[in-house]
Amino acid sequence: MTVKQTQNAATVLRNAAKRLFGLVSVLLIFAVTACSSQNRATSPKEVRRLAGSRQAKEARDKAEERLRSIADAYDRKTPLALALVTVDDLCKGGAAKEWFFQTGDDQYKIRCSLSLTAYYGADPQDIADVLDGVFTAGDHYGGSADAIPFNHDDHRRRLVSYYRGHGPNPDGAHVTEPSVLFRSSQKLSWDTVRSSKRQLVPEPRPCMKSDPPVTRCRHEPAQKQIADIRKQYGMVFKLELSADSYYKMSKKGEVLSG
Repeated sequence: MTVKQTQNAATVLRNAAKRLFGLVSVLLIFAVTACSSQNRATSPKEVRRLAGSRQAKEARDKAEERLRSIADAYDRKTPLALALVTVDDLCKGGAAKEWFFQTGDDQYKIRCSLSLTAYYGADPQDIADVLDGVFTAGDHYGGSADAIPFNHDDHRRRLVSYYRGHGPNPDGAHVTEPSVLFRSSQKLSWDTVRSSKRQLVPEPRPCMKSDPPVTRCRHEPAQKQIADIRKQYGMVFKLELSADSYYKMSKKGEVLSG
């Protein structure tokens, strides 16, 4: 091998070594980054610790109190009779760094949400008066999402007239009987009473296993069934209050809500 060939071979080896060193460096940086606390999934132990913190508990109590106050407002201010309340509370840990398919679940350490569903009894013979009473209460609250947001707008006036037998279906002549209202973070639905084929409010889902403070599920009263409410009153109304994300912490440890 000539001197020139030897020099060329040495150059090739040096360049290969540089490329290899660069690749190893990138892999090491990637590994260190992947192992950093901000890029790991939150461990179950950490989720439990954060969910049980004073700040999370205070936020949880405040969120549940707010949702219960809305459910109670329907009972106190409308003809509806509150008969059953279900509460679902879940704290979920954040995912590991999402390098490719990003859902946003890697941006937080913990996220807790709470939802509440209230079931009410009513007399099907009085459904027009019941809905009118709900909308009157909504008029009083000014359509506030923190209380009763359904007031007497044009569509709801025509809905009351329809149930009084004084007007057509406000949703259209060939549309099924109205049985649901949406507004802000609330959904109010009820058993149909004028259709030949009734659509009934279903039984609530069975409770998931409660494991406070990470998961919590309550039915109050515990043994109450929708069928029991329907048997007692004649029909059932269901109020769903959207899940309230009451506590969320970023991977950097910043509390984003609560």
